Amino acid sequence: TLDNRNYIKWIRSKVGHEKIILVFAGGCIFNEKGEVLLQKRADSSKWGFPGGAIELGETPQIAVIREVKEETGLEIEVGKMIGIYTDLDMEYPNGDKAQSILLAFELKVIGGELSCDKHETLELKYFPVDDAPELFCKQHKELLQAIQSR
Repeated sequence: TLDNRNYIKWIRSKVGHEKIILVFAGGCIFNEKGEVLLQKRADSSKWGFPGGAIELGETPQIAVIREVKEETGLEIEVGKMIGIYTDLDMEYPNGDKAQSILLAFELKVIGGELSCDKHETLELKYFPVDDAPELFCKQHKELLQAIQSR
């Protein structure tokens, strides 16, 4: 049966590793120095912006608030959209294929405390926008370019 919080697992149980369309919500949290928060992801050990898949019944804003809380411990409010980024050919380390769409927002911390769950997040660190590490996928690289050119 379909549980709205496990939509991707449910759809993957039907299609296996076949390519599907996935929609993600994420964004940029800046500290007082203008550095951006990046997450070292447990699935690839590579860096990216916090965020995740939109589940059934969620708006992008609700999804990014939930995902950022899960991955960083921070409570945020969602600001204006930075952009929409696509990758036609993503392949995850487990072999899942996807055409992915990222809706990226400006995010403002309003509470919580920075913490790694070690399940999805191995490390959290603020980086200068012009000195960020290699990011894990095309959309995140494009988002970084967008905030570098502001």
